[in-house]
Amino acid sequence: MSQMTLILLAAGSSSRFEHNVKKQWLRIDSQPLWHFVADKFQKTELFEKIIITSSQDDIVFMKNHSNSYTFVQGSTSRQLSLKNALEYVETEYVLVSDIARSCIGEDFLHTILKAKRSADCIVPYLPVHDTVVYDGMTIDRNKVKRIQTPQLSKTQILQQALECDDEFTDESSAIVAMGGTRAFVLGEEDAHKITYIKDLNKIPCLQKPSQVTLSGNGFDVHAFDTKGDMWLGGVKIESDYGFLAHSDGDVAIHALIDALLGAAGMGDIGEMFPDNDDQYKGIDSKELLQHVVTKIHNYGFTITNVDITIAAQKPRIGKYKPAMKAALAPLLNLEMAQVNIKATTTEKLGFVGRGEGVAVIANANLKYFDWTKI
Repeated sequence: MSQMTLILLAAGSSSRFEHNVKKQWLRIDSQPLWHFVADKFQKTELFEKIIITSSQDDIVFMKNHSNSYTFVQGSTSRQLSLKNALEYVETEYVLVSDIARSCIGEDFLHTILKAKRSADCIVPYLPVHDTVVYDGMTIDRNKVKRIQTPQLSKTQILQQALECDDEFTDESSAIVAMGGTRAFVLGEEDAHKITYIKDLNKIPCLQKPSQVTLSGNGFDVHAFDTKGDMWLGGVKIESDYGFLAHSDGDVAIHALIDALLGAAGMGDIGEMFPDNDDQYKGIDSKELLQHVVTKIHNYGFTITNVDITIAAQKPRIGKYKPAMKAALAPLLNLEMAQVNIKATTTEKLGFVGRGEGVAVIANANLKYFDWTKI
């Protein structure tokens, strides 16, 4: 059995990436980047366990993609995320890498592993070929190293090194600070790290996103209530009654949210906004929609169009359709022409026909964000 565990750090907010897509969710063909990287490591069969750190928001969605890995909630910093993950490591050695360093070759890995007995931490580096000036002085570039990941550490020593309150940018710095040793091995130029969006042009192994269209549908109903305002499709409807609901009861937006979540494979509205949670009591459904759209963009999707069918015997809503399109389009980052609203009755059949409530069917289409066109 392997005496090595892999920790992949993917809990960051991608604040320096300067785009609304988190870099760990960029699609490589149809796989999120974190999944693509994890699968590459798994195929080497070098690890007893692969642990992936994730933000609290992302961890449920990550688990929807794979049950082959151990997912651990990360924290506000790389170091704290690593400490959380180390609690699940039982092997003598641990290899730590960043999801953003996505093109790690197997030969590169073996170079690191061959040196594991030579120090407490094995560190890949790249030499510096340009002149280096530090604090106004030219220094010997032969003494400067560009440090890379992954880094291989003795698990117990790394755990001890991270017990202090000091913040370190890599494992080897923490280990050396507590008196441990590190050894350097030559890294790889192709093992470039994605920090800024322009770095994607330097990564040779990444396949462009699939052009598949992802479709989802949503269905929701709400009964009428004798009190409150009626909101439908983001628009206030002239009516003497509203909807019986935990939120503002906008049944059209609720169906639309389910359609978007369905297309993205992100569950349903009840999972994301439980109706027993007081923070959503009476909330404007447009706020819920905006939250969902932000998540969809964060997770590497682009909304292409939506289609909503509202079944209502009363009130008559035909005259409100243009206003609904105008209200929903900016929330979805779409043009009005990409938002279609249809209205129908049920010929006085069923609860809708009896004037007891409204039913809505919504459809949404997504594509993967095409980072090659940036």
